[in-house]
Amino acid sequence: MKYILASGSPRRKELLAGLGMEFEVRLLPGIDETYDPSLPGEAIAEQIASKKAAAYRPTLTGDELIITADTIVYLDGEVLGKPKDEADARQMLRRLSGKTHEVITGVTLLTQQREHTFSSVSRVTFSPLTDDEIAYYVTHYRPLDKAGAYGVQEWIGFVGVERIEGSYFNVMGLPVQRLYRELKNFLGQ
Repeated sequence: MKYILASGSPRRKELLAGLGMEFEVRLLPGIDETYDPSLPGEAIAEQIASKKAAAYRPTLTGDELIITADTIVYLDGEVLGKPKDEADARQMLRRLSGKTHEVITGVTLLTQQREHTFSSVSRVTFSPLTDDEIAYYVTHYRPLDKAGAYGVQEWIGFVGVERIEGSYFNVMGLPVQRLYRELKNFLGQ
């Protein structure tokens, strides 16, 4: 089986490589990532991952397995996506400050014959952050490409994350432990 990661995320590429798998990265432009906002968080992440996989279906050959993923930050029943700009990033971090939120990653495994979608949930608790800490992080790390405006593996994770319940790697963007088990089951190994 040839494994394909359908993601431009350097973090997902690094995490999947950590499993010791050989894979290629394949990217398609303009994939629809809209979702039904009335769905609960896990269903939203799964819906987006499945939509991404559907876009790749016509490109698959019989020996290929595509892996798609989408990570959302979910606070008080609302998705905090990628910030529009630095002001939006600062506002998101103010909302996360001193609170616990969920990081949910939906993953889809797809071959020509089968599709399987699952999600992983981690609960992340931030200590209270000052406006100066938030400004420093946004200015120096520019988290505009990250859901919820933060990367747990960056400075803000070192100084702000008090506790994680669940997979740390899920918070980075790919629940590799769960992915490994799901791949084994999907392939019947």
